[in-house]
Amino acid sequence: MSDKKIKRIGVLTGGGDCPGLNAVIRAVVKTAINKYDLEVIGYQDGFGGLIKNMALKLDVAAVSGILPRGGTILGTTNRDNPFKYPVMQDGKRVYVDKSDEILTNLREHEIDALVVIGGDGSLSIAREFWDKGFPVVGVPKTIDNDLSATDVTFGFDTALVTATEAIDKLHTTAESHHRVMVLEVMGRYAGWIALHSGIAGGADAILIPEIPYQIDNVCNKVKERLARGKKFSIVVVAEGAKPLGGEMVVQKIIEDSADPIRLGGIGNLTAKQLELCSELETRVTVLGHLQRGGSPTPFDRLLGTRYGAHAVHILMEKKFGEMVCLRGTEIKSVPIVDAVKELRRVPPDGDVVRAAKSVGISFGDE
Repeated sequence: MSDKKIKRIGVLTGGGDCPGLNAVIRAVVKTAINKYDLEVIGYQDGFGGLIKNMALKLDVAAVSGILPRGGTILGTTNRDNPFKYPVMQDGKRVYVDKSDEILTNLREHEIDALVVIGGDGSLSIAREFWDKGFPVVGVPKTIDNDLSATDVTFGFDTALVTATEAIDKLHTTAESHHRVMVLEVMGRYAGWIALHSGIAGGADAILIPEIPYQIDNVCNKVKERLARGKKFSIVVVAEGAKPLGGEMVVQKIIEDSADPIRLGGIGNLTAKQLELCSELETRVTVLGHLQRGGSPTPFDRLLGTRYGAHAVHILMEKKFGEMVCLRGTEIKSVPIVDAVKELRRVPPDGDVVRAAKSVGISFGDE
């Protein structure tokens, strides 16, 4: 199939939504039509759209005006893994492989290749389709910025701006009321949002998954500031942060999800502990899905556009099984298998952490 001339391509967005998805979709459609005279079919609601044949033709008019819009015009989900798709049989949930059914649907729609925009889960599924011989190109998407093989994922910058603005606003009320303010941000296994927003917002302590903390060390930071006449403190904590020798705080388990663990609660736990040890009134703010929403920043619009255009270029060069990526200032591509084999995590001894510690930010490890 890889030798066949490409005339019609499909595109879908999988996993959590993310600012900049529409910029990628727009770039894919406009590049495919304007430069290569291709037809583009959009599949709705991620891989579920491939299973259920929820397809629509995307032309230039369909993507007009979507560049500044958050979310995705195609819809998305993180539950429909076609290689492990939940169905009810005899009153019980079982998992079946729907990948061959999808390949049949793609052939019926005369789709010659597929652009998959997603994080590590969606891209792992894309790689499995390439393993089965269907031409696929991936585009990396995650606000957590935790995909290896690329320096930056689109959506991260917008989430970072949202988190930094929240810290700025918390500063004023914290100082006014002499409180400790704890801000919980996303970041299950990688603390990029917490680290970068914490530094940019002038936080006093940052807790991230890569550096196990001791709450006494964080409390000592608050007390130090109090002794210097600073009657407030700002603590930024990633949802996946955990104490030394402890575990992440799990809110609930979603059994039929490809990623069943739902974190949440570390902010409240940290606030309660800090209030007890510091004797300062403590409040917690959980940003949650605010970080996923809203209009993408100019950086994410530009990066998404570059990614989408390059995805079509390498597709037409028949570099299948590849993911577009940013290396330095250049857009390149790498095999998807290399991109998803490990998460990109914050180096505990990296220059960003060292810079934060140099200006007095505590990570609770010392």
